[in-house]
Amino acid sequence: MAGRFEALPGGGAAVELDEVEVSILRSLAVQLMELLGPGDEPVEGEDPLAALFAEGPSEAPSDPALKRLFPDAYADESEELRSAAADFRRFTENDLRARKRQDALAVIRSLDALTPTGEDGAVLKLTADESQAWLGALNDLRLTIGTRLEVTDEDESGELYRLPDSDPRKPMVMAYLWLGALQESLVETLMSGI
Repeated sequence: MAGRFEALPGGGAAVELDEVEVSILRSLAVQLMELLGPGDEPVEGEDPLAALFAEGPSEAPSDPALKRLFPDAYADESEELRSAAADFRRFTENDLRARKRQDALAVIRSLDALTPTGEDGAVLKLTADESQAWLGALNDLRLTIGTRLEVTDEDESGELYRLPDSDPRKPMVMAYLWLGALQESLVETLMSGI
């Protein structure tokens, strides 16, 4: 089980993590929460429907990682579609941002609840719902790190995968690859239960 998710009865998944892996995952999830920013908590006495219909931003974020997490709905640059993309963002980004925060928080909470087993490791057991939150958070972490590393779909040279140990990007590349393996393992595990 070390490093790969395995199916649990009821649709969940489990993976064995050592202390370093737990620390890295938790740190990355906290950094993702910081990147996403604080949520708009309802003010006491405020109409709960007002928060539901609150409008979000109409312009794409300037940070490339946030822009990747919250892309424009339409790639066409026509005036009509730019206006439609702004409307789409205004009415969807707040909810999407809240869900991404919830997913990252679910990762942090499940890691904090781990009880170490022998040899400084622990077995993380996730319910089906927690597994879905983990999938979302792992995806968001990979997108964020990939954006910071400037990974593109067209990058077939594999330059990042052959970096020397002295390159300062190497730890992030290793995290990117590891998160990808975790994500793939979780997807395969959940798909095997369907």
